[in-house]
Amino acid sequence: MKSILHLKFIALYVIFGFLCIFATATLTTQLVTNRLEEDTSRTLYREASMIASDYLPSYFSDDSSLQAVQSQLAAMRLYLDSSLWFVNRDGSLITASNLEGTSSPEAIEDFNPAEIGGNQYITGTYHGYFNEDVITVMAPVTQGFQTKGYLLIHSPLSGIDSKCSEIMVPVYISLGVIYLLSFIFLLGFHFFVYRPLRQISAAARQYATGNLEYEIPVHTHDEMGYLSASLNYMAVQLKDMDDYQKKIVANVSHDFRSPLTSIKGYVEAMTDGTIPPELHEKYLHIILFETERLTDLTRDLLTLNEFDTKELLLNKTSFDIQETIKSTAASFEGVCTPKHISIQLLLLPDTVAVYADRGKIQQVLYNLLDNAIKFSDNESTITVEVTVKNEKVFVSVKDHGIGIPRKELNKIWERFYKSDLSRGKDKKGTGLGLSIVKEVIQAHDEHINVISTEGVGTEFIFSLSRAEKTDKE
Repeated sequence: MKSILHLKFIALYVIFGFLCIFATATLTTQLVTNRLEEDTSRTLYREASMIASDYLPSYFSDDSSLQAVQSQLAAMRLYLDSSLWFVNRDGSLITASNLEGTSSPEAIEDFNPAEIGGNQYITGTYHGYFNEDVITVMAPVTQGFQTKGYLLIHSPLSGIDSKCSEIMVPVYISLGVIYLLSFIFLLGFHFFVYRPLRQISAAARQYATGNLEYEIPVHTHDEMGYLSASLNYMAVQLKDMDDYQKKIVANVSHDFRSPLTSIKGYVEAMTDGTIPPELHEKYLHIILFETERLTDLTRDLLTLNEFDTKELLLNKTSFDIQETIKSTAASFEGVCTPKHISIQLLLLPDTVAVYADRGKIQQVLYNLLDNAIKFSDNESTITVEVTVKNEKVFVSVKDHGIGIPRKELNKIWERFYKSDLSRGKDKKGTGLGLSIVKEVIQAHDEHINVISTEGVGTEFIFSLSRAEKTDKE
């Protein structure tokens, strides 16, 4: 089973060799024979016409004797290696010069000068007068604008067959050399196609068994190399995805286990009387707080799952981004008042319409403001600014809080990531807020950037596309 493809190509190679030999032995031999027949017939007809016009007419004018004609035909017999017959108009033989082993009739039965037709020659035994096939050509002998007789030349086809055999010998030798040289293609297939395919198949089996660390050892700069590189890249991505999923499961388990453990412990303590009734209200508030953590975590996970499964459908509409900023900022009044944190809005005087999903962008603003408030010092200011440049609207959310260390700037978008500086302040956070923010902005084909200095503050800036202006009547 492992070498079926290899055996198939070897079988095709052998079949190709037999087909080449068969085609050469039949088609090529026939073509060569036909060509030799045509060349021989043209030569014989040319010689017959010359003799019939230059030598034989003198016989009918009594300028040449029969003996002279016989001598001429005998000479041509040796030259052409053919039998020559000189006949009258009715086919009766005047004289002939035959090859050894052949004879001529006294008169040709059913003689018809037109039987040769336009081909200038015919093949066969010529009315059964020969024991083997011959090529027959005929030339008229004219004297005084009248046809007095005919010269027939019969050349054995055995001579043509022997010439054909001589020609086919180097053809077969060349064919054998070409067939052997074509073995190079079989070797090329083995090294450049079959072996890489086997290695790729072996890698596929390794991946199927879960060994994603296996690397295909094919590094050629062709389609096989590209396929191998793609599969190696796929294996790396699958391994990273597997590690990421394990990390997600571990983080989710940890974030769920902590509040659940607290809730279970407080409920058991309240049930068995460890916590007296007069303290139940205090611990019920703690249980409620932990329940809200679980609710937020579940909601954020469901939101991210929409992006992962590509099921998120943006409901894009035109709306005033500044009104959305105002309403979102107003919702934090109850959180900001106890900490004496103020939200400063630097908005443009005119309406700024954007084309986006209003609900998702409001969620982005909510997460950014929520983070800014969590990590801002008391009695500080958070600034939200809107600017317009060309066809883009830029929204900035800037705080003066603890900031983010430079080495952690690229990690803040990871799910469940919390910096060491944030763990003391972010008691309720799930570590998913900024991941959701980035997913939403990327779903809109926009960008978000962060500028932060540790101990000074952080600024998030994201872009949105302006809505097309409509003419008001």
